[in-house]
Amino acid sequence: MLPLGTRAPDFSLPDTHGQIVSLAHFNNVRALVVFFICNHCPYVKHLRMGLAQFARDYQGKGVAIIAINSNDAVRYADDSPEKMKDEARSADYSFPYLYDETQSVAKAYRAACTPDFFLFDHKHLLVYRGQFDDSRPGKTTPVTGHDLRAALDALLAGQSVSSKQTPSVGCNIKWKPGNEPDYF
Repeated sequence: MLPLGTRAPDFSLPDTHGQIVSLAHFNNVRALVVFFICNHCPYVKHLRMGLAQFARDYQGKGVAIIAINSNDAVRYADDSPEKMKDEARSADYSFPYLYDETQSVAKAYRAACTPDFFLFDHKHLLVYRGQFDDSRPGKTTPVTGHDLRAALDALLAGQSVSSKQTPSVGCNIKWKPGNEPDYF
């Protein structure tokens, strides 16, 4: 996992409208939340409405939220940029949904699965990396975003974010053949 205190790796990726979004776009925010998601993963599908609500709850508080899809869209056509556009509209995402075609951004963040969550402070230093909450497909536990919300609420209140962080659980990022990262 990316060590706490690590500066957010830079990126410059297209969103679902073809606009390039980079880390520099988020220099004057209180916090930056990065979701690694995709369209077809059952874990992401389970959380998608919770992700949209999370964004609506925090974007007005100086929190920037972005989602990145790093899956191989050639082998997983449901994760193509065109399908991402449909998903963003269908789920009512109010945040940029970016496509990492080369998978270099996922590697830089050491993202392992979809979904995977990273929270950076106003200096873009990592304070949380882990799960959204403990809800899973097929379980009755409601989607609340409890873990990520607790970390973000502490950060916004000027408190320390707990170092007790549970890694995300989901589908492995679908790496292009021969492009698998060395951190597995």
